[in-house]
Amino acid sequence: MQGAAHIRNALPNQDAIEWSPGIQKQSGLPLIMAVSDGHGSAKCFRSGTGAQLATKSAQDVIKQFLCSEIFPADLSRIKHLFEEGLPRDVVKNWQQAVYDDLQKNPFTDEEFSAVESKEGLAVRAKIENNPYIAYGATLLVVFITETFLAILQLGDGDILVVSDSGEVSRPLPQDERLIANETTSLSDKLAWQNFRTNFISLASQPPALITLSTDGYANSFRNDESFLKIGVDFLEMLREDKPKAIQIGLANWLNEASQLGSGDDITLGLIYRLDAIQSA
Repeated sequence: MQGAAHIRNALPNQDAIEWSPGIQKQSGLPLIMAVSDGHGSAKCFRSGTGAQLATKSAQDVIKQFLCSEIFPADLSRIKHLFEEGLPRDVVKNWQQAVYDDLQKNPFTDEEFSAVESKEGLAVRAKIENNPYIAYGATLLVVFITETFLAILQLGDGDILVVSDSGEVSRPLPQDERLIANETTSLSDKLAWQNFRTNFISLASQPPALITLSTDGYANSFRNDESFLKIGVDFLEMLREDKPKAIQIGLANWLNEASQLGSGDDITLGLIYRLDAIQSA
């Protein structure tokens, strides 16, 4: 959703979200969801495109990963490949997508003039040396199969996991480098080394609900405690009102959050277990 500040300043929505519904009718698995937030600074003038390329690149890489010969056996090897290889593959795929976009749409004089006026000649030189900067974006990804839940994140944003009993937790450790408006990015050199990951074997039931959101959402709340409560609130709404009520009201809720809070773009994705809301 386009943020209130972006609307006032005639800036586009620089967030992106993409998901692949499960192909197994009974379980709805495997399922993939990716969310990305393009950086809003002047030097990242194509970050909206960068975010769109990020979610698509993640989807493509994970689909290939899920179709590899190691599935569905050898969970320990799957975990190793996920932690060691998948972040690198996602970054490489995104870089190739950026390169392809640049071949079709080279940087314009107008884009560079805007950078020079706001950031100076030195920043233009950095972009010419590393064009990925112009497309800089974060990335949050969750994918679920019948045997495991995999989570990876680069940069700011929030992933929450909610249990059947309503306990809300963060599945990834905090990154101490994410201070104020500073964030790690797909455009960083060696960006794959900055991914945080979590691989969870699903010996029992998966979470009732998982939320993925760009940082504009959490920044619209007074404190972290208030933000964490949305996990419980959304689970209760799913159980009481069913998903359609959330689909109808979500755009208005996020717009209100942006107006009252950060003014930033807000993107929110929900993944939930049908039996967790139907049997409640």
